[in-house]
Amino acid sequence: MRATKEYRLSFTEAAQKIVDQLTLEQKVWLMSGNVDFANMSQEMMAAMAEAMQSPENHYNVKPYDAGGLPEHNVPPMLFCDGPRGVVCGNWKSTCFPVSMARGATFDPALEEEIGHCIGREVRAYMGNLFAGVCINMPYNPGWGRSQETYGEETYQIGQMGAALVRGVQDEDVIACVKHYAFNDMENARFKCSVTCDQRTEKEVFLPHFKDCIDAGAASIMSAYNRYNGVHCGHNKYLLTEVLKGEWDFDGFVMSDFVWGVRDTVEAANGGQDMEMMFTEWFGKKLIKAVEDGFVSEERINDAALRIVRTMIAFDKGHKEYDESVIGCPEHIAVAKKAAEESITLIKNAGVLPLKKDSVKKVALIGKLADKPNLGDQGSSWVRPPYTVTALEGMTKANPDCETVFDDGSDIERAKKLAAEADTVVFVVGYNYDDEGEFVAENPGENYTGALGGDRKESLGLHADEIELIQQVGPTNSNSAVVLIGGNMIMMTEWYDCVNAVLMAYYPGMEGGTALAEILYGDVNPSGKLPYVVPYQESDLPHVDWEATDQYYEYYHGYTRLEKNGVKPLVPYGFGLSYTTFEIAQPTALADDDKLVVKTTVTNTGDMDGDEVVQLYVGFQNSKEDRPVKQLRGFQRVHVKAGETKEVTISTPLEKLKWYNPSYRRWELEEMEYPIYVGSSAGYDDLKNTSITL
Repeated sequence: MRATKEYRLSFTEAAQKIVDQLTLEQKVWLMSGNVDFANMSQEMMAAMAEAMQSPENHYNVKPYDAGGLPEHNVPPMLFCDGPRGVVCGNWKSTCFPVSMARGATFDPALEEEIGHCIGREVRAYMGNLFAGVCINMPYNPGWGRSQETYGEETYQIGQMGAALVRGVQDEDVIACVKHYAFNDMENARFKCSVTCDQRTEKEVFLPHFKDCIDAGAASIMSAYNRYNGVHCGHNKYLLTEVLKGEWDFDGFVMSDFVWGVRDTVEAANGGQDMEMMFTEWFGKKLIKAVEDGFVSEERINDAALRIVRTMIAFDKGHKEYDESVIGCPEHIAVAKKAAEESITLIKNAGVLPLKKDSVKKVALIGKLADKPNLGDQGSSWVRPPYTVTALEGMTKANPDCETVFDDGSDIERAKKLAAEADTVVFVVGYNYDDEGEFVAENPGENYTGALGGDRKESLGLHADEIELIQQVGPTNSNSAVVLIGGNMIMMTEWYDCVNAVLMAYYPGMEGGTALAEILYGDVNPSGKLPYVVPYQESDLPHVDWEATDQYYEYYHGYTRLEKNGVKPLVPYGFGLSYTTFEIAQPTALADDDKLVVKTTVTNTGDMDGDEVVQLYVGFQNSKEDRPVKQLRGFQRVHVKAGETKEVTISTPLEKLKWYNPSYRRWELEEMEYPIYVGSSAGYDDLKNTSITL
């Protein structure tokens, strides 16, 4: 099992023998990317800004290599980006829904299966590292790349990220977790210094990284931003004291690309093991820094040992794959399943599911309805062999129905179409122009192209889409809105103008198929929102998206609203079904080092379906400033109509502790803990008990 730290450590002696034979130059070579600076810079800029015009020469079209010493049987690190599939190749890779959509599945078993698929495709591209375990937590949902992570809750992010790590590494591919740490802004990522108090650091922004390390992750990518004034790629506290010290991480740290290292001595002494993707600050400069006494050879030996041990561990007896696994039917089926489990039904006033035998004409309105829309077109751009649009999916799902598309640009025309149709479905939201990776030719400079970035103006829909829904929605009482986007979209302005609302996120290459299946009831919706939806943006933390300094508070998302006594429009973890479930009163007990909660869930409707049973632990009795309650467990369960199933959810007592900054230790308070179990964080959806620990 190459996913385990224990397996890798068994290669320590063999790796040490190799390192002992190496010259300083060879050891530093292992720490450096092999791509030529000029070529890399030209390729990367061309890929980001001109990919649509030069699709055959895009970023990471083939794995990027670093290090490698064939004379010592040490393979190079061969980098493949992610996270919604493998970025390499042209129009071949399986494109899964974005991570935020997969977070909405609350299904670690499915995420682990996705990891297996991705790992196999990485190996088929001749790579050996997947840099797609993206687990930064959105402090504010306006962060442009938040589509690359799983939600707003550290516990859920950690569980999903750990599952992806296990799946990828079981296929003999190194899982690289990124971006460590506090990388929750896009436009200012090169210049911003994040600060927060120690409890916020330990309890909110780092636990999900530790969860992935505990799951066996063998590589970490440091972030561009600074933390407490120090670049994360140089940050001795983060890289050496916490990661390699407190967490006992055995793998290697690589820098984020191009601008992830800014100083030779500071980066090397801080704990940076590998400069990616070319050599600018390491290489000859690092050799000289060692010779001049600014960097110890002991530090170089440590980095070399970490790299060699990891590379030979993943190279020994690894599975060989041919290209036939790339975009194969089995992987595409998993992508479709992920889309089906992720699409979230937020509102349904009797409109859905549509009945195929009675719906003769559907008006599909909105400029996104007929366009492939997979999300960001920066470094996470996966190119599948095809993408099913909403229009294609709806047309195929019910060929006897007339599905009429209108882009919504003419409201009067859209009104007329809506009045004539049996049902109206609006497809609105974002694409890669609205959010995603932000690219500047030089760090800190503004990029004037239309490629991603943070949602600086508003967290709602575009003004023309809001007007479209407000004006056309009431025209037909059978109206539904399908939202496309990478994170929370404000709905207050138009929520009452339609009868049904679904969040589809960026649902991947089979997204249109899955959406149509859900709208027509062939698939019962089961996604749950991995974030809260407030009534107003001011209920969320303020972020200056162009800041050079940004302070992160302890509370964000649903914990912030609850602490302030603010009711959300839609609670965290919420999602409807076409059937109904009854979750029984829970029981709770402490079993050694775990909290174990048991309940039953009954499908009280007439359609089979999945429910996500969620466990929240309350901290109202704490003497410290703590959240009202936090998610500390969940389980997806399939229940047939009329069936009752027992559900047991356990969580380590470690997850109930708070960090005492005075003593620099984790502590479990002796008190009564309210225990809540239900279908969302909303109190109307929860049953409760308590336990004293």
